[in-house]
Amino acid sequence: MPWAKLMIVAVFAAVIYNLAAALWYMMSDQGQSKRMVNALSWRIGLSVGLIGLVMLAIALGWIEPHGIRPPR
Repeated sequence: MPWAKLMIVAVFAAVIYNLAAALWYMMSDQGQSKRMVNALSWRIGLSVGLIGLVMLAIALGWIEPHGIRPPR
């Protein structure tokens, strides 16, 4: 299903964006605000959600992993 792969790419892009935002806030705020912590918290949450999404998509057969295939 192509929409599942697009969803994975979109969530991965959001993870990368939040990582870049945290770097920007770290350099510009000089530790005066919580924006960097919030961006890193979002990145962790999105990363955990992405792993869950990939596991769900594999379990439901929406995507198929390459390499070693688990027994069914």
